[in-house]
Amino acid sequence: MLNKTKSQAISGEKIKIVGAREHNLKNIKTEIPRNKFTVITGLSGSGKSSLAFDTIYAEGQRRYVESLSAYARQFLGIMEKPDVDYIEGLSPAISIDQKSASKNPRSTVGTITEIYDYLRLLFSRVGHPHCPSCGKPVKSQTQTQITDQVYKLKASKIMILTPIISDQKGEHKKVFEEIKKAGFVRVRVDDDIFDLSEPPKLERNKKHSIDVVIDRLILSKNLDRARLSSSIETALDLGDGIIYVYDFKTKKDIVLSEHFACSDCGISLPEIQPRIFSFNSPHGACPDCHGLGTKLEVDPKLVIPNKNLTLAEGAIRPWTRTSSHSTWFDRILEQVAKKCGFSVNAPVKDLSKKALKIILHGTGEQVYSVASTAGSVREYVTTFEGVVPNLQRRYRETDSDFIRSEIRKYMVETICPTCKGKRLKPEALAIKIVGKSIIEVSQFSVEKLIAKQILKEIRARLKFLENVGLAYLTLDRTAVTLAGGEAQRIRLATQIGSGLVGVVYILDEPSIGLHPRDIDRLLVTLKDLRDLGNTVIVVEHDAATIKAADHLLDIGPGAGDEGGKIVAVGTPKQIIKNKKSITGQYL
Repeated sequence: MLNKTKSQAISGEKIKIVGAREHNLKNIKTEIPRNKFTVITGLSGSGKSSLAFDTIYAEGQRRYVESLSAYARQFLGIMEKPDVDYIEGLSPAISIDQKSASKNPRSTVGTITEIYDYLRLLFSRVGHPHCPSCGKPVKSQTQTQITDQVYKLKASKIMILTPIISDQKGEHKKVFEEIKKAGFVRVRVDDDIFDLSEPPKLERNKKHSIDVVIDRLILSKNLDRARLSSSIETALDLGDGIIYVYDFKTKKDIVLSEHFACSDCGISLPEIQPRIFSFNSPHGACPDCHGLGTKLEVDPKLVIPNKNLTLAEGAIRPWTRTSSHSTWFDRILEQVAKKCGFSVNAPVKDLSKKALKIILHGTGEQVYSVASTAGSVREYVTTFEGVVPNLQRRYRETDSDFIRSEIRKYMVETICPTCKGKRLKPEALAIKIVGKSIIEVSQFSVEKLIAKQILKEIRARLKFLENVGLAYLTLDRTAVTLAGGEAQRIRLATQIGSGLVGVVYILDEPSIGLHPRDIDRLLVTLKDLRDLGNTVIVVEHDAATIKAADHLLDIGPGAGDEGGKIVAVGTPKQIIKNKKSITGQYL
């Protein structure tokens, strides 16, 4: 019994691999010490990645997934067992490879590392609100000031509402019951009005917003000001100082708050919460670009690439690529040309700027009678929206990937004109610390922000980024622009910040792209990860990294079919003395 316990303890100190045959591996049998820094090296194509990623990582991930519930496994899928007899002493594995950069245009260095999340929290707690219009600092306003502001609105008919639930999942049956008991008869749920005598049935797993309808009023000289004041008081009490005034003409809400408002511009700011600084949330994202900072816009130069052609000859390129070119589009354009005084048979280069503007951007509400088919007596009355709005609308409304890809050929990515690429609503950008908005802070380099010493958690994560050689990055740098090595080191810095222990980390050549002076800092980071209580396995060619390892596996002796064997095992000093090891000779 004593011997068995001792045996278990020994096996628990090592990852034992028996019979690994994935790809070109030749029935490998080896051991890797746990909680150590191991480097797997050898010629390119010798089988390093097959052992590290396709065997050790794949088996660790497969076992972890199988330990989950059947409900969780259905979302993760079934993972195939690698070609290996068995592996002992294996913990859950995390792969940090060079293909891990997010393709999501919303991801940035700040969001990946969670630094931006801490910045959102910081700005929501100590940020100073300013008016997004005039830039002056704003302060709270009284109920009387809010009433005066509503009374002066140019709207004719309004509805006063109070926010109760904002973007929360659930059926919210008790909420409806409590609102009804309080004496209110109507609610607005996700932009639709409902009578509480028949409250709506909400989907449990979807987010919903619920606002109580306090009053509906017509703003005129005959308006009872006492009624308006009473309704606003009720709304402010129920909504913790925040009310919505819905304008039936513009079909938009005006947010008014007892907390922050500009008396000069009549603008109220919403309650300052972390979510209003998130460009991934409708509460904070620029409404024009939806938080992307850029927009895909139809480029007139791509729409009419050859101005020597006439409209009749097919100068409008996207229309010549559709089956309906010689039918509907031609006929409506002929009618537009007749009414607006230009010819479809003249080269586009000879058309006036006014005519070109009409072709590209339409004629608004003006109507035209167009034959249903060529030579037909039957006519349709229609408007002409213009080539650019037509393509923009079809791109936005279509469910066809083919049509969307076709229209995308005539589009270019431009900086959002509303937020100027800053992704957030003006109200969020108007909240500042030391005169800087959250986006302006995100545009600092990692190195500059460390000197600012904003917050302990932020400093720690920024230091991790600096230690892996990424001090030159800015937090607003989008993930899609990162090189493979940069993305891998960001994930490495994030993992150190997570503080996990007992994990097998497997990395793919993290030294790629690093200046030699940064290699030492990278090695310190890898050893810190090890010292937390993790097993670090690195596939690497770099000499400094190989020499710094606690344990080496030299795979070879050649590449492809000539590889897949363990040539040498041991510490760097032992490998150097091994005459069979090419790595030893290299060192």
